[in-house]
Amino acid sequence: MLGQLDFTVDKALALANMTRVQEFILLGFSTRPDIRGVLFAVFLTLYLLTLLENTIIILLIWSHTELHKPMYFFLGNLSCLEMCYVSVTMPTLLLGLWSGSCRVPFTSCMTQLFFFITLICAECTLLASMAYDRYVAICHPLHYPVLMRPQVCLMLAVASWMGSLSVSVIKTACIAGLSYCGPNVLNHFFCDVSPLLNLSCTHVALTELVDFISAIVILWGSLLVALASYTAIGAAVVRMPSAAARRKAFSTCASHLIVVGIFYSATIFIYARPSRIEAMDLNKVLSVIYTVLTPMCNPIIYCLRNKEVQSALHKTLHKFGISQSSDS
Repeated sequence: MLGQLDFTVDKALALANMTRVQEFILLGFSTRPDIRGVLFAVFLTLYLLTLLENTIIILLIWSHTELHKPMYFFLGNLSCLEMCYVSVTMPTLLLGLWSGSCRVPFTSCMTQLFFFITLICAECTLLASMAYDRYVAICHPLHYPVLMRPQVCLMLAVASWMGSLSVSVIKTACIAGLSYCGPNVLNHFFCDVSPLLNLSCTHVALTELVDFISAIVILWGSLLVALASYTAIGAAVVRMPSAAARRKAFSTCASHLIVVGIFYSATIFIYARPSRIEAMDLNKVLSVIYTVLTPMCNPIIYCLRNKEVQSALHKTLHKFGISQSSDS
């Protein structure tokens, strides 16, 4: 009897090893070949434009001393984050458009998931830090140099990255530890949490609990910090005596408020619901908003609405124009 039991167990383990998914197929935006060609050109252009815009922002902040301020320190971190962010999700999207579908080995899929979770959590906490920075600047202007001194800014940035890495390690380990027996087709353009949970053939209650707790801590926690900061800012702006002062205070927050609104609207719709949901086409469209469009639009929003960044850009272009004329 024991021999038969051992044989059955060995056979079951061998069968499990044989049926374990070794790769995932990402459907992406699978449409007609002519449409895929157009979409490939559009997304490749958006990707290159995003890299260019954020590189310009980082170089401007690094090369102009007048931008060596807490707000631009966080903005530089955000630009660096979004260059990484778009570089994590865009390759599989482009490959899927080029070939019709994208085959990703299991290890590569989990690696992409790890970096994606790290970056989206870091963006949440970084946006909350930027909201706190604006709160201190408007509500406590006299204490701003002390409360937002370089050591504090660096501490907030490091805490944002380290906390995000910790959350990502735990979530990715839980998802990678699940069994995937097939099918192996993900209705998405990158390895995301919900599509992977839908394919798991084991119990995912613990993984869903970890995902829920991390969403409460990171997503909702950072959103509450941002909302509390802007509520206090709004109350302070209303109490300002002159319309000019109110306009100036509002202009310093408007760009960040737009970015926060776009980012959290898309992420909350997707990640604030139960984790094990069907990956619908609507989810893919919304994912494009915060993985492709937001990283591209953020530098434009900040540059168009920020006079100091505009001035630094004009100085750089003017300097480049002078060097061109002198060389000729």
